[in-house]
Amino acid sequence: MQTLVVLFGHPRNPDAFRRHYRSVHLPLVRNIPGVRELRASEELGSSAGTPPYFALFEADFDDGPAMQDALTTAEGQAANADIPNFATGGLTVFTYRR
Repeated sequence: MQTLVVLFGHPRNPDAFRRHYRSVHLPLVRNIPGVRELRASEELGSSAGTPPYFALFEADFDDGPAMQDALTTAEGQAANADIPNFATGGLTVFTYRR
């Protein structure tokens, strides 16, 4: 299993982020072929006060090649192209195997 993780920084307008993320971006991501499971949260916490990130997203794929194939599809490219439309706080992306 290969997991894609996206950590979204704090946006300039949290309400606009939430609206776009929920109504536009997540539906785009759900259309990506090969995604086995999605997890997303905008309710991050930290024992040190405000967490360093605003939102977290994870998508599971069968393996690394399946993830790469999925992200290069038209659906994967559409989801990636949408990120600048709402992620005004930047983002950190990484993957891990489990």
